Amino acid sequence: MVINFLPFQFQIDSLPIAGGSLWATGLYMGFYPLTQWITNQLCRWFNFAERSLYLSSEEFERTRPAREAQNLFFAELVSIFPFLMVGGLCYYLSAWGLGSRSWGVSLGMLVLLIGGVYELGRRNGQSRDY
Repeated sequence: MVINFLPFQFQIDSLPIAGGSLWATGLYMGFYPLTQWITNQLCRWFNFAERSLYLSSEEFERTRPAREAQNLFFAELVSIFPFLMVGGLCYYLSAWGLGSRSWGVSLGMLVLLIGGVYELGRRNGQSRDY
């Protein structure tokens, strides 16, 4: 279908994508305070950058709640990219260091499991404090 229209062929190896994504998700959950800090900083920057686009302060204040919600959504999406880069780097380092690419995926699954358990414990500890 699509292959017939392209004059060239390219291969996409799914193992590095899966391994890097597993690592990134585990790191994203494991370093949740850092994740929140990055998201807050990006949201602040998006709100500041968007303020310069408005000439009247009345129009700016009228549309503020919708724009801040939209900027928070975009900040959440953009905050994933640093973790994807670090996750991909961790995958390649573990695959290179241990000699097999399957080790990178296996360690990524362990990091994801550990990050998920840590996040559940952290949230449980926070709910007990209140």
